[in-house]
Amino acid sequence: MKFSEQWLREWINPDISTDELSHQLTMAGLEVDAIEPVAAEFTKVVVGEVLSVEKHPDADKLNVCQVNVGEDEPLNIVCGAANVREGLRIPAALVGAVLPGNFKIKKSKLRGVPSHGMLCSTEELGITETAEGLMELPSDAPVGTNIRDYLKLNDVMIELSLTPNRADCFSIAGVAREVGVSNKMPVIGHKQAIIKSQIKDKVAVKLEAGKDCPRYLGRVIKGVNPKAQTPLWLQEKLRRSGIRSLGPVVDVTNFVLLELGQPMHAFDLAKIDGAIHARHAKAGEKLNLLNDQEIILTEGCLLIADDKQPLALAGIMGGADSAVSDSTTDILLEAAHFNPLVIAGKARSFGLHTDSSHRFERGVAASLPIKAIERATELLLDIVGGKAGPVVNETNEADLPQRGVVSLRAARVKRVLGIDLSREDITGMLTRLDLNPKETEAGWEITAPDFRFDISIEEDLIEEIGRIFGYDNLPVSQASSALTMVAKPEAKLRMNRLRQILVQQGYQEAITYSFIDPEMQKLFDPEQKAIELANPISADLAAMRTSLWPGLVSAVKYNLNRQQTSVCLFEYGLKFVSQGADIKQEKMLAGAITGSRFPEQWATSSESVDFYDLKNHVEAVLEMTGRASDFQFEANKHQVLHPGQTAAIRDLATENQPIIGWLGALHPALQKKLGLSQSVYLFEIAMKNIEMGVIPAFKPLSKFPAIRRDIAIVMDEAVTSQLVYDCIKESAGEILSKFELFDVYRGEGIDSGRKSLALGLTLQDLSRTLTDTDVDKELNKIIDVLKNRLGATLRE
Repeated sequence: MKFSEQWLREWINPDISTDELSHQLTMAGLEVDAIEPVAAEFTKVVVGEVLSVEKHPDADKLNVCQVNVGEDEPLNIVCGAANVREGLRIPAALVGAVLPGNFKIKKSKLRGVPSHGMLCSTEELGITETAEGLMELPSDAPVGTNIRDYLKLNDVMIELSLTPNRADCFSIAGVAREVGVSNKMPVIGHKQAIIKSQIKDKVAVKLEAGKDCPRYLGRVIKGVNPKAQTPLWLQEKLRRSGIRSLGPVVDVTNFVLLELGQPMHAFDLAKIDGAIHARHAKAGEKLNLLNDQEIILTEGCLLIADDKQPLALAGIMGGADSAVSDSTTDILLEAAHFNPLVIAGKARSFGLHTDSSHRFERGVAASLPIKAIERATELLLDIVGGKAGPVVNETNEADLPQRGVVSLRAARVKRVLGIDLSREDITGMLTRLDLNPKETEAGWEITAPDFRFDISIEEDLIEEIGRIFGYDNLPVSQASSALTMVAKPEAKLRMNRLRQILVQQGYQEAITYSFIDPEMQKLFDPEQKAIELANPISADLAAMRTSLWPGLVSAVKYNLNRQQTSVCLFEYGLKFVSQGADIKQEKMLAGAITGSRFPEQWATSSESVDFYDLKNHVEAVLEMTGRASDFQFEANKHQVLHPGQTAAIRDLATENQPIIGWLGALHPALQKKLGLSQSVYLFEIAMKNIEMGVIPAFKPLSKFPAIRRDIAIVMDEAVTSQLVYDCIKESAGEILSKFELFDVYRGEGIDSGRKSLALGLTLQDLSRTLTDTDVDKELNKIIDVLKNRLGATLRE
């Protein structure tokens, strides 16, 4: 909303400066975005009258003018403007004048002819950015008057950034009301008289759109002067509000829009066939708009039409086929009330945004069309002449917005705002806001006026009181409350510590979307039905993820495609699983690695990461719980992972020993389908199973020496080292202090389908020194257990 300060002060003129006015508006919730002068600085420019024009003797495009500037003798001024003519009144810069850009006017000669000044355009005065000729002033402009005084250029344009709930302030009247409330002054405004009809001509109006258009006013004005010009004062008010002049009829409708906030439209009466219909469009109907855009209407669009064709897109823009032109002599004025919900979004759906749609989609008072059509009629009769017919007012009262009563309690005001205002002060504020309060024992009852769409509950009224009192005047106090120290379990594993561990392993943290492509969801979790979004931001972000892997693999692919051959990423986030009617959110820790094990260097050959690198990283994470021995890796199958390089992670310390995570290589078929050029290894762990760890506790060190014995055992290929360790640990008990697998052999001397494991066993007792006899006894016991349970034999 942009307007002239002088125009606002015609409605209300408090004794405050521009800066104070700006501060008042901002603190009242009408944020001032910009304040700009209406014209650049210049001096010694007056109203001049061209007395005579003669061609320059030595230049075809120059004229020698005699100009009356209110001095004893007319000035000789050379001018090259095409529109200079005898009798024209224009701005004349005198010798000594300083124009914008520090351009100084001096006595000079142009092609030998003396020139004692300069005739100016609006561009040269810094009023507009471009101009096609001299600025033409009214014929009654007083010669010799300072042009700044005559045009009232010592003015500023104020631009407001209004929130959507303050549609009532998209007008001079609305802003003036706010200034009046802040300064406890009455608004002067314009006293509108009812214009009596001079002719009986009228156009019938039919409301066929129900609640979407409950009120439509029309008035015929015949015999307007098509050659009439918009007065300079009206052009200036429009210009200072950011609207260019388009002719007197359109200018008057725009003026009423700015002054009262009611969008209007004028039709060429000769181009209307029959009655006016406010109706919904039929699918496929076409309309040529004023901006020369042809639109194909969708069913449900609100239209203004005659008996044969659409005339305007209601509340947004008029049609070109019924627009007023330079030859129009009879017009039909329109002022209507439209439901904001039917206008909202319609302009944008056709790639449009107009001053009219901006106001209607936020809400315009239902009573305003009556005032607006009388004001527009008054201005038009004064500017273009003609005779006005009666106002046709078609209204469905039942479909107009109904406002309920809102109760306001005095005690509630004090509790919410923290200030003790008298009932008289509050009543005064509400009255100046045109809320017409009725006092009750507890406070007030208010029926909000039709221009305040934003007042529906008690808190809205309290906000109004706080706003008018002044947010900067509200007392500042420090909030106090009792704080309870919440115990933090020492055993709980902090995510920041896990982040540090993974970063030390060479990972970088990634944050990917919780929304993923439904097709990607099916690839990574075909058995789990995706939770689809009702209103996705795009088709490829339409499902909630049930795993963190899709986002991480997409990030890996993105990096590989940009020549990043080694990628290590981890993510801590939520996955979303449907459980009946509910959605379960689970915290997960996941990672993905690909590329070389070490950076390129001379000391080692290039080696790619493999399953065991990933397993090592996961083990480092599990070690942080202090109970790594409770977690067991077991070969398993997963639809996303390589059949021979997949492991499930079980929590042995939890009832039923559930699987808490997975790790392995991405399935080759899926790798190919995703277009990945190299192997990718993934892990994912449920955080709820590793968040609680074990508090470290001191364990006494043995004072007695340890004894290491190495053995080699042969067993079936299917037997895992984990099973071997479990058997040895169970047999040896506490005296087994260390277990090491240091070699695996397959080949000569070993039967097909079998393998040899070389184990290092370190035995140590806390209470005595073990003898060779003790150690041999334990080894024999261990070998017997391995033989009986796993079919293992000691390798000779």
